[in-house]
Amino acid sequence: MTVRTLLRAGHVISMDPDIGDLPRGDVLIEDGRIAAVRPEISADAEVLDMTGRIVIPGFVDTHRHTWEASIRGVAPDATLDDYFVDILDTFAPLYTPEDVYAANLAGALECLNAGITTLVDWSHINNTPEHPDAAIRALAETGIRAQYAYGSANTSLADYWFESKIAIPGDDVRRIRAEYFASDDSLLTMGLATRGPGFCVNDVVTAEWGLARELGIPLTVHVGMGRLAGRFGMVKQLHDLGLLGPDTTYIHCCYFSEEEWRMVADSGGTVSVAPQVETQMGHGWPPVMKAIEHGLRPSLSIDVVTTVPGDMFTQIRAAFGAERARVNAACWQADVPVPETMLTARRMLEIATLNGAHVAGLEARTGSLTPGKRADVVAIDATALNVAPVHDAAAAVTLSADVSNVDTVLVDGVIRKRDGRLTADVVRARRLVEESRDRLLAAKAAR
Repeated sequence: MTVRTLLRAGHVISMDPDIGDLPRGDVLIEDGRIAAVRPEISADAEVLDMTGRIVIPGFVDTHRHTWEASIRGVAPDATLDDYFVDILDTFAPLYTPEDVYAANLAGALECLNAGITTLVDWSHINNTPEHPDAAIRALAETGIRAQYAYGSANTSLADYWFESKIAIPGDDVRRIRAEYFASDDSLLTMGLATRGPGFCVNDVVTAEWGLARELGIPLTVHVGMGRLAGRFGMVKQLHDLGLLGPDTTYIHCCYFSEEEWRMVADSGGTVSVAPQVETQMGHGWPPVMKAIEHGLRPSLSIDVVTTVPGDMFTQIRAAFGAERARVNAACWQADVPVPETMLTARRMLEIATLNGAHVAGLEARTGSLTPGKRADVVAIDATALNVAPVHDAAAAVTLSADVSNVDTVLVDGVIRKRDGRLTADVVRARRLVEESRDRLLAAKAAR
């Protein structure tokens, strides 16, 4: 029996150039797939009244260490250097599988609550084989669309981040691939979260890239940020090892040489920018415009809730403000007009949705309200005082709205938030993550 849902009479921003914007439009969903997007649709379906709502594709977060939800806000003033010590060398070794489960459960629900329907879970907390099982189980329970990126253990900063000779365990990665991700067409898919050159010796780098390609899964790696990795020339090292390819996402990219930008673009690689973290923690200027200038389609990510908020609205505004400030200052200094490529509010919505799907390797499934794609849809309450009155719907989403305005969220056609409330057991999730917090703090105090 076909299950139909009709989103009626919303202001639809499809992010599909063939459909465009519909100031009053309907979205018909059949069995989890977008069937039609038109000004008016008649169908035998459950009707969700979208009057006064702006209907958009779900946001895509292309890089989040979801396991850190249990230690939200513990490092508000941290630099990147501080983070390695305060988080990876202090809290990470204490994490049990139960902590990972609680954090991933609460963290993924946090995403859904904020209109993030797709997540790349950069999970470098696999201290035992039970840790990835716990992370994946939590993601599956929330109903979010996610790429689970299997990362290293983090039981010692010295062992895992300083010319590490310890590779991600291939046998366990193969187990996870076979047990949970035999199909690449499911709501959850798999990637490999690798540390890369500079952090690891070349044999480890080559082994991890080879493992991912053996299993046919994408790679995601932090590069070109902060005092250390900004000097490693990591992309150049990967090029010299013959490892560049279209299956790799490069995160941050704040200190790329022009040669490295060309290498990423020429190899078909993708870029994830975490603007609030980058400006706040000293990674470098968010290179959104640099990526665009090199023909790339940058995406946005949250990174760490230990230090920044976990919603996409913050990232949109951080990137928009930082990049325009940087370009404005350079143009003032040179006494020239700003370029035509200057970021716009609407382009930021494209970056947070369609570009994100592209970077996550899921553009055929999500990122726009296109018939045939899966129904990952978000409705923003445009009647709220911080959004109304609406003159420019895209700007209302990117520059006015916040998490409180996320009224409705569907993932794969399933309603995950309705009338401003998650359909999940939020009380349980909060209890588990608070218990995890208490357990981790007690373990830290006992060290």
